[in-house]
Amino acid sequence: MNDWQSWAAIVVFVGAYALIISEKIHRVAAALGGAGLMLAIGATDDKSAFYSEHSGIDWNVIFLLLGMMMIVGVLKKTGMFEYVAIWAVKRARAKPFRVMVMLVVITAVASALLDNVTTVLLIAPVTLLVCERLALPVAPFLIAEVLASNIGGMSTLVGDPPNIIIASRAGLTFNDFLVHLAPLSALLILVLIALCRLLFRKSFLYNEDRAAEVMELKEREAIRDPRLLVQGLIVLALVVAGFVLHPVLHYEPSVVALLGAGLLIALSTAETGEVLGEVEWPTLAFFAGLFIMIGGLIETGVIGEVSKALADAIGDNELGGSMLLLSASAVLSGIIDNIPYVATMAPITSDLVEAMGGDTNHVMWWALAIGADLGGNATAIGASANVVVLGIAERNRTPISFWQFTKYGLVVTAVTVAIAAAYVWLRYFALA
Repeated sequence: MNDWQSWAAIVVFVGAYALIISEKIHRVAAALGGAGLMLAIGATDDKSAFYSEHSGIDWNVIFLLLGMMMIVGVLKKTGMFEYVAIWAVKRARAKPFRVMVMLVVITAVASALLDNVTTVLLIAPVTLLVCERLALPVAPFLIAEVLASNIGGMSTLVGDPPNIIIASRAGLTFNDFLVHLAPLSALLILVLIALCRLLFRKSFLYNEDRAAEVMELKEREAIRDPRLLVQGLIVLALVVAGFVLHPVLHYEPSVVALLGAGLLIALSTAETGEVLGEVEWPTLAFFAGLFIMIGGLIETGVIGEVSKALADAIGDNELGGSMLLLSASAVLSGIIDNIPYVATMAPITSDLVEAMGGDTNHVMWWALAIGADLGGNATAIGASANVVVLGIAERNRTPISFWQFTKYGLVVTAVTVAIAAAYVWLRYFALA
């Protein structure tokens, strides 16, 4: 790794990361600019960037997100999420802590089926409405939901974007994530609820008059298109079934998501242009730029050198390696958005697993996924869902500052990562 292209690739990569973290320019511009520079200096080329499975854009990730965004774009028009929120508030008898618990659980479950960015985009506006009606401070509820979305999203392949990258690189299925991470996710949601009771205890102010008004709302009136809702739920159920039956059907999740999106648009009256307008195109462009930058590091041998150094340090100590990877991932994902972090670490983890002679339980991959997903809760820029919710809060004149989010996020991350480390040790080493 002594040639100038390797060092130039490192400079481009670090520079782009610095811009992403500092938010001096939009992260999409930083990623695409970095990708362009990687191509310009010859660190990678068009064939490697667009066609290589090893060092190119991971199209399975791009098209899985595209398909799911289109399906959610259709569901959004039905009023389903508003219905669920009103239903939850009424079931909680408009008691503030009960409301938070219901919203946390709904967010966690929805984040497991959809991606967490999409979930918070749909739940956050409803939360603003509920808090306004109940005269409650918005920040604790939005922060709790973001934390829940990152924990809940950990449980499935499609729940958190880093999981998609890991599954694609490690050859893991939807069912693998359910079996290995869903039990931990469910446990950590219970822990989060207990922490919310403690951390936000001063925010649960019950206003009897406001509560009575909300209890009079009729959730059925939130449904704007019942026929489209039925169609959307049927297609969503088929898509989730397709994910679960991957070992039998052998369809990639990206193919299942695109088939579901195409079927829903064909069956429904939804305008194709409107549905495509709901797609988060900047997010997809960000992924593409990121993959090209990582590819430049792979092609110039930088990733290989890092992998070799890590492998030498860890040796064949799988327990030490998994604990190091889990804790380091949690720390670094709090500083860097966990999507670019996992995109960077996936090829390194692959090399580590290979150097250890294989990994029958995929423990190294689970350590990476757990650390990155939970570490994303640590700061306001640790995960994409965090940034999205802060933007929604600011647009609605209820801004949440970086440190307001982070002081709660750090506590939750420390507790959940400690429990997760114990889970990994027990499941894959002590009781294996």
